[in-house]
Amino acid sequence: MITVKNLHKSFGALNVLRGVDQHIGKGDKVVLIGPSGSGKTTFLRCLNLLETPTSGQIFFEGTDITAPGCNINQIRMKMGMVFQQFNLFPHLSIMDNIILAPMKLKHMPKAEAQEKAMALLQRVGLQEKAKSYPRQLSGGQQQRIAIVRALAMNPDVMLFDEPTSALDPEMVGEVLDVMEQLAEDGMTMVVVTHEMGFAREVADHVIFMDEGVIVEQGHPDEVFGHPQQQRTQDFLRKVLR
Repeated sequence: MITVKNLHKSFGALNVLRGVDQHIGKGDKVVLIGPSGSGKTTFLRCLNLLETPTSGQIFFEGTDITAPGCNINQIRMKMGMVFQQFNLFPHLSIMDNIILAPMKLKHMPKAEAQEKAMALLQRVGLQEKAKSYPRQLSGGQQQRIAIVRALAMNPDVMLFDEPTSALDPEMVGEVLDVMEQLAEDGMTMVVVTHEMGFAREVADHVIFMDEGVIVEQGHPDEVFGHPQQQRTQDFLRKVLR
């Protein structure tokens, strides 16, 4: 589904990504871990060109999205993204937040968009919040709505950028539960997270990044249970205490 070739990204003199290669297949659950500043979020944001690579190629479903003339907005409709902050429109109800993009970008009839939105709200246990406004919801509820909003576009892949980092600890679980359900349903997912338990249980491929390169990658049992690289061992020793 996604192939990354020799990806570089610099911000001025700072080289954030230094020659990253990766292949993500349909249905894969890929989790990126590593210290802050290792390039995880930049890599994720390059996948849908929220950050423009300095060099290298990214192919999505066979299309080189880094090529001149590529309609990236068309591509982004197939790539749902959930950020650290919920980014819900405060002046719109939860229902209107969810149906806005399907109606405007996919020209979906309002009744159909509302029906789909309600089905998704039921899926995350928030159907009673359809008429509420973001300020009336907890952080965990708002992040679940942000996930629903992305799913309403029926994406082929979901990108998650540390979706629980802005939440109180007691709200983290309810968001991870929704993500685990998505994984069980076969959604292709690329997740940047510090939640090592989630990475270990849900991922079928874990990537450990540091200083803009992939240091180690593999099945969670391999990366967490038998890390080969000293840098990986040092990182896990600190975060798994």
